[in-house]
Amino acid sequence: MKISDIVHSEYDDFYINEIINEQEFDSLGLIKYNSGSNVCTFVESFDYIDKLECNVSMVITTYDVAERIHSRDYGVIISDFPRITYFKLHNQLSKINEYKRKPEELFLGENVKIGEMTSISKNNVHIGNNVIIEDFVSIYENTYIGDNSIIRSGARIGGYGFEFKKSGSSGECFFVEHVGGVVIGNNVEIQHNTCVDKAVYPWDNTIIDDYTKIDNLVYIAHGTKLGKLSQIAAGATIGGRCIIGDNVWVGLGAVIRNGISIGANSRVNMGAVVTKNIMDGESVTGNFAISHKQFIENLKKLNN
Repeated sequence: MKISDIVHSEYDDFYINEIINEQEFDSLGLIKYNSGSNVCTFVESFDYIDKLECNVSMVITTYDVAERIHSRDYGVIISDFPRITYFKLHNQLSKINEYKRKPEELFLGENVKIGEMTSISKNNVHIGNNVIIEDFVSIYENTYIGDNSIIRSGARIGGYGFEFKKSGSSGECFFVEHVGGVVIGNNVEIQHNTCVDKAVYPWDNTIIDDYTKIDNLVYIAHGTKLGKLSQIAAGATIGGRCIIGDNVWVGLGAVIRNGISIGANSRVNMGAVVTKNIMDGESVTGNFAISHKQFIENLKKLNN
């Protein structure tokens, strides 16, 4: 597809000033978070120019930044507000069937138990064998649930996340459409009143992998990938696009910023506020979170 086919002559609505060397693209995506094929992305500063990869075909950017990438074989969309143009294009594409996932009828496996007061989308939902879904659960389209999993009452799976952008110079907020999905593996348990949002992009999923257990009142934002055999305690908040490895413990009330990577076999202890990536096997504590060992040493110094 091409930008000119999507926005036609309505450039002002998308804050587009000019299109240079227009190229076709298959999907939208962030520089380091995309489908990997003919991607249209955005760049707001010189710092990200060298991070553009060969899978990018179109770049939304300002005139100043465009001069630095003009020698490369990218199509360029000139905008005073590249981020806003990007998400407005995403919202426009979300109205087009070719951009969204193809509709499929609800699939129910064998021996599925569903509460009478539960709401399940009629399209693009797959529920595997021996699944238990209690009352007052909401399951939205583009959700896949594997075998032997349990969804406790009040949970919301595949809903829309908190993703708003301020529009240009006016500062008015607009909502970013979510057209991705949620994949829940086998033998997963998601307990009461937990919310798992769907991903933003049609090629992307929020993933809860096999044997992972999630406590009450947990929030997992769009596009997060949560590995196998992990446990998330009550009240934890995990921001969008986090990558969390296998066998990870996230304690009561912990907060993990969006875009964070957490290595396998690591611990995010109770109440931790994580703003930096965590290595395999590391244990962190505190606000902002640091090595648990260092945290304890700091406490001892304060008490001496």
